[in-house]
Amino acid sequence: MTSTKDTEVLDKKDVNSYLTTPDYNPPTHQTTKDTQDSLRVSVADAMQRYFNDLDGQSTINLYDLVLAEVEAPLLAAVMTYTRKNQSKACKILGLNRGTLRKKLKQYDLL
Repeated sequence: MTSTKDTEVLDKKDVNSYLTTPDYNPPTHQTTKDTQDSLRVSVADAMQRYFNDLDGQSTINLYDLVLAEVEAPLLAAVMTYTRKNQSKACKILGLNRGTLRKKLKQYDLL
């Protein structure tokens, strides 16, 4: 885990261990609309904090940075939810099996 000014960034191994610990409790059931709104608000809040932390500094490749930060925990959470069933994970994520396996290897989740 690496720390920045006010935030902590989980690395690949931290994400894996966090999502596979007995203490990890996935969110309770919400409607799809509530979940989408909650995720949207969370991302907007995180981006606002990120820009505030920049304190006037410029940034580059923000899109790639955000995707890399979101994709690993997303994949880890889905694999935990599906009990590592790649077929179910593919269906949930809307990815084909080859793409899923490539991404799981990329983030050391396979």
